Amino acid sequence: MINIPEYLVDKYNVPVPRYTSYPPANFFGKEYTEKEYRESVIRSNQDDPKNISIYIHIPFCPQLCYYCGCNTHITRNEAMKSNYLEALKQEIKMLRPLLDPNRKVSQVHWGGGTPNSLSIPQITGIMELLKNSFTFIESPEIAIECNPAHLDHAYVDSLINLGFNRISLGVQDFSEDVLNTVNREIPTIPIENFVIQIQESGKAKVNLDFIYGLPHQTVKSFGQTIEKALQIGPDRLVTFSYAHVPNIKKSQAILEKAGLVGPSEKLRMFENTYEMMKNNGYTPIGLDHFAKPDDELAIALNNKTLHRNFQGYCTRETTGQVYAFGTTGISQLESAYAQNAKTVNGYIQAITEGRFTTEKGYLLTSRQKLIRHVINEIMCNYFISWEATANRFNLQQSEIFNLIRYDEEQLSIFSEDGLLISSPVGITVTELGRFFVRNIAASFDPAIGQAGKTFSKAL
Repeated sequence: MINIPEYLVDKYNVPVPRYTSYPPANFFGKEYTEKEYRESVIRSNQDDPKNISIYIHIPFCPQLCYYCGCNTHITRNEAMKSNYLEALKQEIKMLRPLLDPNRKVSQVHWGGGTPNSLSIPQITGIMELLKNSFTFIESPEIAIECNPAHLDHAYVDSLINLGFNRISLGVQDFSEDVLNTVNREIPTIPIENFVIQIQESGKAKVNLDFIYGLPHQTVKSFGQTIEKALQIGPDRLVTFSYAHVPNIKKSQAILEKAGLVGPSEKLRMFENTYEMMKNNGYTPIGLDHFAKPDDELAIALNNKTLHRNFQGYCTRETTGQVYAFGTTGISQLESAYAQNAKTVNGYIQAITEGRFTTEKGYLLTSRQKLIRHVINEIMCNYFISWEATANRFNLQQSEIFNLIRYDEEQLSIFSEDGLLISSPVGITVTELGRFFVRNIAASFDPAIGQAGKTFSKAL
């Protein structure tokens, strides 16, 4: 059993980026305009990967979960939803002519908000537009995030018939006390019923998503939640660490009244989950995922070809440059990031007027692409080969070290703490080091410590 020393928790529980992108999203600037976004999209046709990944953002939620850090719009206004979806379709039609028609879609991800707050006919309209507008690879991943409190069996069948082959159920916790405290609706249909339905279809796989570090959770209670999840047997299980940032998400301050979990206990929750998942045959993936050994993510990790974007972990086969549609959606192109406007009304108005809603973005330099690669390899595959990196970027190893933040003294400290093994060949993160992989990744980031940039703590 892995045991994380208390002194390491104290030492490394400092603010560092989550690195879902590099540079992180709080580096994006308003000087990046709609014109630059159009130019970036056209330029992306010449970049690799050639595959297209599509992100559909549905911001609507029937009620606010106090822990939520996502960009949501709390409403039950059906007219607003309808207008939004028409704008979303128009945005797809505006972007399509800018993309090389020979490029294929390898991934579609619906996130939110609560995508399943939409009706099946509404989802069908978007999916039909995508299928009529793009060519897809033979086996694309088509995924959707769902709140199980707003699901029934007919809805799930309809999703599968529409081609969704991965359904993520945001359970968060099986404790009704925890759910009530964070204002999360309680499902009326048992989660295991949905999992059985999805798996027995033979056409789709299922994720169960949980959050640890919420009020009223303990190591014991969260262990009981994971034990129940294991009995259900999802294809993947995700345990997100609750990030408390009330300065950004003011509703999170409500949870302080109920009492927040301390970093040590929070880490023990994950430590316990990690052992339970491993002992039951699941492979740990990256920061927070667990997958069955025959899952494509587990296979990709074994082959050191795992990748990651804002939508989560993916394989090289489904990896594509990400084109995002809807409010706050972030397009992740090879050479640029671009984020859409945050407000629903502003988004609808701009699209109706024929304008992309680019609110901010970032153009990457060659150096930043190199740093991004190093950080991605550390975060995803727990290994970086200096020779492979040199060949990929046509650089000498010494040039790489000069361009990234290569600090032998810091690497020695990580090594002494048992977090990694450094050699002339590369760097391998140890099993203990996986718990502190954000800290290790940050050690290669020259922008760490830049004024005005704040992040959640590592643990």
